[in-house]
Amino acid sequence: MNAIVIRVSTENQTPELQLNDILSMSPPSDAVIYKEQLSAWKENVKRPEFEKILAKIRSRSISNLYVWNLDRLYRNRKRLVEFLALCHKCNVKVFSYNQKWLDSIQLMDEPFNEIMYNLMLQILGWIGESESTTKSNRVKMAVKHTAGITVSYKGNKWGRKSLPKQTISRVIGLYTEGKSIRQIAAAVQVYDKNNNGRQISVGAVHKILAEYRAQKDSILTCSTVV
Repeated sequence: MNAIVIRVSTENQTPELQLNDILSMSPPSDAVIYKEQLSAWKENVKRPEFEKILAKIRSRSISNLYVWNLDRLYRNRKRLVEFLALCHKCNVKVFSYNQKWLDSIQLMDEPFNEIMYNLMLQILGWIGESESTTKSNRVKMAVKHTAGITVSYKGNKWGRKSLPKQTISRVIGLYTEGKSIRQIAAAVQVYDKNNNGRQISVGAVHKILAEYRAQKDSILTCSTVV
């Protein structure tokens, strides 16, 4: 069989635009269309439609695979290389509207198609390693550690933002009234800058109270010493 893969990242993107471009490549009329609407950056998200394609590739049920762009298959360069290697192993030809050079390799005579395809996989792998190393070095250069705090080159603090003082006071107030941690978590909400509320977590309550107790013990110790 022949398959067409279409993936859009947001509801605002139109899958029909990808399909029109792919159809201009004249895929067989019996090609089965697989559509996905998933974030391009989430690595561990489930892709049920793509899993169907993988199963058919492994069972050698697909002969030609058409896609608008290779990043519609995988954003991650390493996983893309692994996927293309799997396709090559299972005799699946991959055609991409935005990578015409790939089409040319697929249509080469043997053994040149084999040589060029393997070279292409190696180049993609090298590019992936280079991108990963460059990104890692940029992150290392962009941050610094000061007094146990990680900040960006602009001085912005990394990590989860601290809770509002009102929220902390509310938690401590309920605690002094004798409320349990779970009771406090059920009674307190945290609001973001858009005034959207969410229930505070039990872990956050526990952390606030731990810091409160530590501060209280520190004050008592100082008073005893004096």
